[in-house]
Parts: sequence; structure tokens; C-alpha cells
Amino acid sequence: MQVIKHVSPNFNARRLPLSMLVLHYTGMETGEAAIERLADSDAGVSAHYVVEEDGRIIQMVAEDKRAWHAGKGVWRGCEDVNSASIGIEIVNGGHDFGLPDYPEAQIEAVLALSQAILSRHPIAACDVIGHSDLAPDRKQDPGEKFPWKRFAEAGVGLWPDPVKPGFAASSPGEDGASVLGLRQALLEIGYGVDPAGAYDDALKSVVLAFQRRFRPGELTGVADEATCALVEGLRRKVTSVTPKR
Repeated sequence: MQVIKHVSPNFNARRLPLSMLVLHYTGMETGEAAIERLADSDAGVSAHYVVEEDGRIIQMVAEDKRAWHAGKGVWRGCEDVNSASIGIEIVNGGHDFGLPDYPEAQIEAVLALSQAILSRHPIAACDVIGHSDLAPDRKQDPGEKFPWKRFAEAGVGLWPDPVKPGFAASSPGEDGASVLGLRQALLEIGYGVDPAGAYDDALKSVVLAFQRRFRPGELTGVADEATCALVEGLRRKVTSVTPKR
């Protein structure tokens, strides 16, 4: 695997042990524009790696440094995701540019790079996430076209088997106990969910982020029976295999 160096000045020292891998799309019209921005000291953003559409891998920040890719968000209680993660930016126009398909050469490169990163660092499977997982209220990347199931089958991340849950919170009108059960399950998976509250817009954004990754053909933000079965299946898988931090 060949890696091209293109150093960004936008990094600082980590304040936490490295424990996550975060996948993004660039959301810009071209890879060249994205790399230029990630290397611009005035932009204040960066990533450890950028993967071009043809599969070229560009390293912009060393893995032992804190790149500035995650922004405000939370995963498994960690609010400084930049300090705890490696960030990969995948060149793709994203939702603002029609959400193009990811080319096969690019996906193969991202998969190989992810596997190499996991071989070097103690990152649990549940801590391989998308930007939308840690910031569901403001981010959609890497988007519903990203092949998360394929990655999980290759050892990068987790994929749930549906399990009938003890909750079914399909809409804001559902009873409180069902909503609390859904909130608790999403919290145990890793999402930054308040354990108490109604089926509000914040919860809907988390359900939508979950669907974007695990049920991409049904982007409703509604926790219907099939979505809840996947939530419970993932919760059980996470809690059975994941070390506590």
C-alpha cells in the first residue's frame, strides 16, 4: 500500500489515548480542493489521511498527532474525539454534490488503509464510526452509499443481526417507557443520547444517523420495528465484545 505525504500544519498533541477510527467524505467538488483546504492553516481543519477516487492515499497528519477532523460531537462518552481518533477523509462530493457512488478502487484503498490502522492501534470494532455517528445533529458523512456491511465483514466495524427488542418507539407519540428503552440502547451503542426525554428532534437525528449506516434504504428518522430490531442487535453485539473505557 503506497502512501503519499502531503503535510498539513493543522494538528497538535493528543490529550487522550488513541481509540477510534472516524470515516468522512470530503463534501467538496474535487479532491484537489479538499486537500488544499485541509493543508490551509487559516482553515483550521485537517485529517490524518485523504483517499482519492482512484485509490491514492495521501497522509496529511502523523497518526500520533491530533488532527482536526471531528469537530463538536461525542462517542461513547468521549467529547474530544479528535484527541482519541484517526480521521480518514474520502474524496466524495457528498450530499451537496449529489452523493456520487464510491468507486471500487477507492473503497478497496479505504478498506486496506483501515485494516492497516487497526493492526497498529487498539481500536475496538464499535469505535470504527462515521462522522454522522458522533455528530448526528449536523453531519451526514460518509453517507448512506458507504458500504458499512462490507467493511464489517472484513473486520472493520460491526454489523448487527436483528433482535426483537424490549422496546418499540416508532414515533413521538409512543409511550415513555419505549422511548427510554430506545434511548438507553442507543447510548449503550455509543451515541451521545440523553438517557431521558421524549421522542424529540435530537433523538430523531440519532435514529436517522443509525439508519443512514445500518438501514440506508429507510432514512425516515422513525424508529420502526425493523430499526429497533437492528438497534437492539447492535447493542447486544457492542456490549458483548467491547471493553469499557
